[in-house]
Amino acid sequence: MRTKPKIRVLVADDSALMRRTLRRLIEADPDLEVLDTARDGEDAVVKARTLRPDVVSMDINMPKLDGISALQLIVHEAICPVVMLSSLTQRGAVATFESMELGAFDFVAKPSGTVSSDLGTVGRELCSKLKAAVASHSFTRLGRRRARGMEALARERAADRRGPRDEADSPPASADLMAIAIGISTGGPATIGEVLPLLPRDLNAAVFLVQHMPGTFTASFAQRLDDTCQLRVEEAAAGTEVRPGHCYVGRGDYHLTVHRSTLGRRLIRTSTKPDTLFKPSVDVMMESVLAAFGGERTIGVLMTGIGDDGADMMVKIKQAGGYTIAESEETAVVFGMPREAIARGGAHAVLPSWDIAKAILRRF
Repeated sequence: MRTKPKIRVLVADDSALMRRTLRRLIEADPDLEVLDTARDGEDAVVKARTLRPDVVSMDINMPKLDGISALQLIVHEAICPVVMLSSLTQRGAVATFESMELGAFDFVAKPSGTVSSDLGTVGRELCSKLKAAVASHSFTRLGRRRARGMEALARERAADRRGPRDEADSPPASADLMAIAIGISTGGPATIGEVLPLLPRDLNAAVFLVQHMPGTFTASFAQRLDDTCQLRVEEAAAGTEVRPGHCYVGRGDYHLTVHRSTLGRRLIRTSTKPDTLFKPSVDVMMESVLAAFGGERTIGVLMTGIGDDGADMMVKIKQAGGYTIAESEETAVVFGMPREAIARGGAHAVLPSWDIAKAILRRF
């Protein structure tokens, strides 16, 4: 006998076909039900106010009132969390990250444009994120995120006063270069902003970041991080020599790995192999970083996300003499990946997101 009430979802999309498809996909999950549907952003706001759903699935491109504007109203009134649906395009990526900065819980990319007949391929991801949004109590975190965002902006302006970054800010890698390997997933685009902007540009380390997201989104993601960080942040490209003060973001649909040449140079490699659930994979990235830098020069960090990607490699980094940090349940939007690392004995420290950068810097 079922005792737990179903999560009530409001679906907003201007396409009747998409509304029917989303209803079918969502209601296939026994924990979810579609409370109602909305044909545009204005309709979504009205129904959110009156029906008080647990979560909203919000399309970005809609008439009358677009999804981002509707999101702002729902977030401002603290009605419920919102998961955005966006197109797999560069323009869609920009709009998606804007919505994340405005308070969306997370996003799901439609596989083939605004009207996707193959939406079923992301149905499981959508249902997982709708449930995670409700479980996260994201509105209790929103005020803190905004405050942290203002602090990051202040740091960015202070960095600007020190002059523009150029290659002189990051000399060639030395033998004692450190590696910081960070894995993050659901809830990551907002949470990582509480770590990377706190790392200084003169850090004698290279940062390797895997965030689970589509390939058309990672370049925009890296650019937005670069705009707010003192480190130089870039999408990882094959053949790039690893340099201190740089953060390399794994390109979606490709693994991010590091190769050490016979001359001792560390170079970025990208590959579609091995086949893994997530691509890029945190485990694959961490394994290669550990091999290229050695345990004593590797710091592993595992943050918010569904599943266990990275948990096994956190154990191996710790066993090899590296230092490992797992994000605590206090701040993790989804306490999945870090919880698994902790349970397997792979974390030296368990910290809230805002303390992770300070813990990293204490290793230098």
